[in-house]
Amino acid sequence: MAKIQTPQPVRGTQDMYGETEERFAHVVSTFERVRRLYGFKGLQLPVIEPTAVFARSLGEATDVVSKEMYTFEDRGGDSITLRPEFTAGIARAYLTNGWQQHAPMKVTAHGPLFRYERPQKGRYRQFHQIDAEIIGAAEPAADVELLVMADQLLHELGIKEGVTLELNTLGDAASRDAWRAALITYFNDHRQVLSEDSLSRLEKNPLRILDSKDPDDRGVAHAAPKIDEFLSGEAQDFFGAVTAGLDAAGVAWTRNAKLVRGLDYYRHTAFEFTTDRLGAQGTVLGGGRYDGLIENLGGPATPAVGWAAGIERLAMLIDEPSVHQLDAMIVLENDDGLHHAIALLKKLRLAGISADMIATGSPKKRYDKAVRHDPAAILRVNENGYYGLSAEGENPRLLEFLKTLA
Repeated sequence: MAKIQTPQPVRGTQDMYGETEERFAHVVSTFERVRRLYGFKGLQLPVIEPTAVFARSLGEATDVVSKEMYTFEDRGGDSITLRPEFTAGIARAYLTNGWQQHAPMKVTAHGPLFRYERPQKGRYRQFHQIDAEIIGAAEPAADVELLVMADQLLHELGIKEGVTLELNTLGDAASRDAWRAALITYFNDHRQVLSEDSLSRLEKNPLRILDSKDPDDRGVAHAAPKIDEFLSGEAQDFFGAVTAGLDAAGVAWTRNAKLVRGLDYYRHTAFEFTTDRLGAQGTVLGGGRYDGLIENLGGPATPAVGWAAGIERLAMLIDEPSVHQLDAMIVLENDDGLHHAIALLKKLRLAGISADMIATGSPKKRYDKAVRHDPAAILRVNENGYYGLSAEGENPRLLEFLKTLA
């Protein structure tokens, strides 16, 4: 008989256990705690969406839509896509559920996303993000709120040291349109040195040339027109209010005039928190204002701003999280006392005391097995019930509980 081959995981996915899972869970629990401090409500969204949600929001010509999305036709003949990002799905939910009545909405989400790209350190084909959005708020104070929240999250995770907030403005619609036209004219005059990718972006997405990694592109982009030359008075005031708000909150930032967003619905603030501790994948959190997105999806003009961060990347940066120590481990020293041990275990857990039980293997070795688990205390049980406590230190909650058994 041929040997059955063990199935392997899909390339670009991972199984998480032990320290890896502890780090992941620590990021999520910290995010959940911080978002509540800021009054953000949680969202749970479908993993699958109609393909049009992302084609309209991300643009048919983008790499994500044309090369990276997991798209398939379901049995009903509809085109379905595994979500590659959160923002478009949140915007879709805002429209289809009639949540305009709740604006401005402060919402968060977290979970798996899917992109078909080359796996590398901190980047997977099934990856996970935390996401925060404010929908229906046009004021620069909303941008400040999100940036201050992100800064606090990084502090709470203990990874803020060595992380820099890079900030730029894309201007309002008029400013951006004037800048875009100037960039097309400028790059057309330097077509002969542009890379193939940049030539394909020239008419539809000229801003993307500014952050090209190609050495020839970078040389040309360095002398390209700057957004500051085209900012309207309103756009200057908006960016000034954002930076003043960050200064008031004590959030350090630096201007990065090369930081752009290629899609036309982005406006005003663009930002990234970056580090040099992850190699080439230096962005740990990024976002911006996308006032035109909901309109692109068929809704009314709606201001919005948000950010997202990769959980895997954040988890790589945090110190090793402390492993949860059990409050108590029950050692069953005589098999005839099993029902006593089960009853005690249930009472401990109902009292909010974390506990487990060693009831298998040689009775003589059960205590040694319990010690290897390193619980705060070990409780001995035999056919007569609980009869003894072994502990390195005192556990007040446990001791108070044990008094009730006397």
